[in-house]
Amino acid sequence: MASFSNLTIGIAVASFTVFQLLFHVLSSWVSTRITPGFNNLSQKRKIEWNSRTVSTFHALVVGGFCLYILFYDDAVNADRLWGDPSIVKLNIAITTGYLISDLLLIIYYWKAIGDKFFVIHHLAALYAYYFVLSKGLLAYFGNFRLLAEFSTPFVNQRWFFEVLGYPKSSKANIINGVLMTVVFFVVRIAVMPVYYSHVISSFGTEAFQRLGFAAQSAWIISSVVLDVMNVMWMVKIAKGCYKVICLVGQEEAKTHRNGKSD
Repeated sequence: MASFSNLTIGIAVASFTVFQLLFHVLSSWVSTRITPGFNNLSQKRKIEWNSRTVSTFHALVVGGFCLYILFYDDAVNADRLWGDPSIVKLNIAITTGYLISDLLLIIYYWKAIGDKFFVIHHLAALYAYYFVLSKGLLAYFGNFRLLAEFSTPFVNQRWFFEVLGYPKSSKANIINGVLMTVVFFVVRIAVMPVYYSHVISSFGTEAFQRLGFAAQSAWIISSVVLDVMNVMWMVKIAKGCYKVICLVGQEEAKTHRNGKSD
């Protein structure tokens, strides 16, 4: 029978509470002092602003833990299916608290931030993380998925620039857009061969058989669902980046022609 340690539950509850506090109180308080334009936003956009601020904070926290584990947690890296999940559980408990918090906010503020793909994403992740937190298995793969969070701050920053009225051809927007595209590709798409090569190499092993059908199916299905969405988002981001680059090229050509005519 699955069980959660008191520490895991405590961290998840604390994480949930912190992210709710960030959304309802701290994000608005900090934003009004850093960005005057925040006060001019509609209520709907303020809700999404706070949601994305919380999302960025979560990404930076768990992303840092994720890299530490990948580089220094020898137990998990040596045994990808059954390695000691102690540190990974800490990271995933933080993410679980965030996902539950964000899922409830999405439902409650559906008209402002409702998105069926995010609901699917959150539920698929929670289903997979259940096995890491309750049974202590697949810790390496659960942590590996958190690499994707490194693209989140750039995606959110793009939206912040947009609602604050930054031109798409502005230097800040262009730099962020290029970084967003590159980082998104690296941490969500380029890592797929590495991830799935590890998955495939485990097939048929004794350790894989010990997982049981429920954990095996949760692992594979959630991975595929999340990566299908990642590919869809990558295509959308790449198209947006291409349009901005073309826009910049057209403006430079126009400036060059005007310079000649002068």
